[in-house]
Amino acid sequence: MTITLSEIRRYPVKGMNGENLAQAELDTEAPLSHDRRFALAHASSGVDRQAPAWMPKNHFLNLSRDEKIAQLTVRFDPQAPRLVIERGGRQIAAGDPTQTLGRAMLDQFFQGFVPTGARGNPRIVEASTTAFADTPEPFISIVNAASVAEIERVARRPVDPRRFRANLLIEGAERWEERDWIGRTIAIGSAHLRIDAPIERCAATNVEPDSGARDLNIPRVLERGFGHLECGVYARVVTAGMITVGDAVTRLP
Repeated sequence: MTITLSEIRRYPVKGMNGENLAQAELDTEAPLSHDRRFALAHASSGVDRQAPAWMPKNHFLNLSRDEKIAQLTVRFDPQAPRLVIERGGRQIAAGDPTQTLGRAMLDQFFQGFVPTGARGNPRIVEASTTAFADTPEPFISIVNAASVAEIERVARRPVDPRRFRANLLIEGAERWEERDWIGRTIAIGSAHLRIDAPIERCAATNVEPDSGARDLNIPRVLERGFGHLECGVYARVVTAGMITVGDAVTRLP
């Protein structure tokens, strides 16, 4: 059966819902363009807004602890540049996150949306050389729809693939087939990606993508049903190229 790329998705702000893309240009040793380019840093995190470096996710708002941000969807226009925040399909904030005034406007919104706690008010920060992903490596994440269907079977409830916040969703593969690709290279469109490692899942996947409700325990489902905590794989671009939804996914010799 032909394996195809069914979705390309980027998350401009770490922890929030992202946006679907029809196609994307992949560069070598780089994440998906503008993916996790921004994040909400705790006031006490020590992130240098002028020269931000990669830091572990607990320095930022993330779904493991701050599930309310799942209610927000982000659209980013890199040409403007302009970041638009939506809730329930309605625009509720916007601004240029690369400029002082725009950041101040966005900070004001987020400080009203997220309750102030011991970590202080959040402020938006922009990555300088890499993405604010869960790992410092320039990975692109891939999830197999058939593996998500297996998780649904064990959970006995629908499981939205967006819980896993993958950049690429593939269809047509056998369940857990992606686990056999570790160390191999795949072709999508004109790009080649080396599959480097499985992705272990944490409590962030327990959050329903739209409501922000913690309504499942995905790590427990994985452990009890399959004896591991993995869903999806990390890939590294080794040959730059264009990928488009509907492209075939081919494992290279």
